[in-house]
Amino acid sequence: MRLFKRPPRLGVLFVCMGNICRSPTAEGVFRRYAERAGLASRLKIESAGTHAYHLSSPPDARAVAAGARRDFDLRRIRARQVSAEDFETFHYILAMDRHNLKGLRQLCPEGFRGHLGLFLDYAPQVEHREVPDPYYGGPQGFELVLDLVEAAAQGLLVDVRGRIDTLLQPDAARK
Repeated sequence: MRLFKRPPRLGVLFVCMGNICRSPTAEGVFRRYAERAGLASRLKIESAGTHAYHLSSPPDARAVAAGARRDFDLRRIRARQVSAEDFETFHYILAMDRHNLKGLRQLCPEGFRGHLGLFLDYAPQVEHREVPDPYYGGPQGFELVLDLVEAAAQGLLVDVRGRIDTLLQPDAARK
């Protein structure tokens, strides 16, 4: 099994359960931050869910509205489920919570050399360690998700910027 297909871009995948609230928000926010940093053309940024509840659906309308209020466009994102191929394509696979991280670890092939972890590990300054699911709550839950995601996206961008050239070297997957 090849560990990476040597993508021309560094891959970042955000994962939650259904891929309609938290992970598409993270995708949209991180994409905007990467654009502002001039790194978007060097990155492959996507999101996925551990479950197939909402395949091909757009993000929750409340997530879209909350994102738009902060100038993040989530409208083109469509839900998909995590696949085994994602472990060959993405260098960073970041779960929104421990439950989904556990599911990802079960799918993860033994030789995976990328980073599999919690997204909020990139925001040590925030109290939360998991991005809470806002689906069954009100608008304030979507605002909290954005606050947490923005903090983690800034930390992740610093990490990616510092490692992108090394990780994209042809033999980087073997190191």
